[in-house]
Amino acid sequence: MSVPQGTVSESAPPADSPLRSSATEPHGRRWNGLGWGFLVKLLLMAIVNAFGLMGIVAAVQAESWIIATAAAVLLIAADIVYFTKRALPLKYLLPGLGFLLVFQVFIFGYTAYIAFTNYGAGHVGSQEQAVAAALAQGERRIDTSPSYPLAVVERGGEYGFAINDDGDVRAGGPESPLESVGETSATGAPTDVPGWNIVPRGTFLGDPTLQQQVVELRVPVSDDPNDGSIRTRDGSTGAVYLSTLSWDADAQTITDSATGVVYTATESGTFAADDGTTLPTGWVVQVGADNFLRLFTDPALLEPLALVTLWTFVWATLSVIVPFALGLIVAIIFNDPRVRGRKILRTLFILPYAFPAFMSALLFRGMFNAEFGVINEFFFGGANIDWLGDPWLARLAVLFVNVWLTYPYYFLVCTGALQALPSDTLEAASIDGAGRIRQMRSIILPLVLVATAPLLISSFAFSFNNFTVIYMFNSGGPAIPGAPYALGATDILISAIWDISGVSGGAADYGLASALSIIVFIVVGVISALAFRQTRKLEEYQ
Repeated sequence: MSVPQGTVSESAPPADSPLRSSATEPHGRRWNGLGWGFLVKLLLMAIVNAFGLMGIVAAVQAESWIIATAAAVLLIAADIVYFTKRALPLKYLLPGLGFLLVFQVFIFGYTAYIAFTNYGAGHVGSQEQAVAAALAQGERRIDTSPSYPLAVVERGGEYGFAINDDGDVRAGGPESPLESVGETSATGAPTDVPGWNIVPRGTFLGDPTLQQQVVELRVPVSDDPNDGSIRTRDGSTGAVYLSTLSWDADAQTITDSATGVVYTATESGTFAADDGTTLPTGWVVQVGADNFLRLFTDPALLEPLALVTLWTFVWATLSVIVPFALGLIVAIIFNDPRVRGRKILRTLFILPYAFPAFMSALLFRGMFNAEFGVINEFFFGGANIDWLGDPWLARLAVLFVNVWLTYPYYFLVCTGALQALPSDTLEAASIDGAGRIRQMRSIILPLVLVATAPLLISSFAFSFNNFTVIYMFNSGGPAIPGAPYALGATDILISAIWDISGVSGGAADYGLASALSIIVFIVVGVISALAFRQTRKLEEYQ
């Protein structure tokens, strides 16, 4: 039956019609491809953009323009890659590249930046912060200062003060000077401080820690550090404290009114007087290659670091050769089918590998104790051998601990390599008259090295920076006499960096520690590159 002209047919469209394919798609596949997958991607990218924008704003507020720019570039790249149908491989590569930039490239770049600064104890902020800290250390209460009714306030975990200045309520914190936030007709301490929460007086009076924090708290009166700060002794009244030091921004000097000494800002980031005395607080400045030069020219640092460097190479070399040799010998023994109970014995031999290294090091620290350690008690008849106090004995002890911890790894690796050796090669060598020693030297060892050489190189790099065992066993001790930064006889370069950085206490010198980190990175990289090139010579045995 023909359809009259001008009417619409109600029959199904042809099979190849776009109308048919669109109408018969599943419900979740409509919207021209904007399905549930797109909604999930949109939600995930919204979260990524939210965190990315937060990071960019935080970097801009901290004036970290390089970080802000890098974060913006990564965020824009992510939006372009994941909202376009092009560059499909980048959809999988971009997350890895992003983490590589953040956790590898950025960290290395920032370490290199710190290496060319004087960042460390006494030099941790800007010049403005150094001026404020210097003036705060010389603050004294002036006799003519009136007392202001005061309330302790809190905002976002930060404590501050609010005072009643003749009806004008002014509030501020350690990093934010006093500012007017309202008015009051009362004569006592403010009871309503907009933007702040009032801390009841009984709260900090009943908490000795908080009470001490309130007594030590200082709130700047204004942006000018010469105006002093508000401080309190009882938490109910405050007074203005002025420093005996005064700052002249134009002349870049700090003058002590009590002594008349003038401290001038120097290029090294300190305030120094004509007689050579300096104020304890400085600021971060670029020092060029001074930190690298100190490592090679400072007499007080050169000899201890030379001992540490020599021991580092000895430690890294023996920490690979000795456990590898022991693991190979044990693997050869238990690879012999004539040994009974091989499975049980192999399990027992790899038990040290299953224990956490830091726990094992702590246990051995107690076992090697000279007074009550089981090593002296059971193996040396109760002799008072100072394993941890004598430099050579301490080195021997920590090397023993590391061998005990690492030989099971080489035992497993060598066992796998031995079981993969071609049996016909060994049989042919035996038929030709090669003894066990000749087979070991000419066949077994070269073939095992072909399989394990890359692992040995990576193990050398790991041992070169094996901080855990050194620190947990005896913290790098015993101390080297006259050495700065608490360097010890068993310290390796990575633990020396820890000591120099001052993380565990003492004077911190992050610039010098970063410079030493860069040198260690270069040394390990060069040694690894040369070693990998040498492993190619072993391929001729395959």
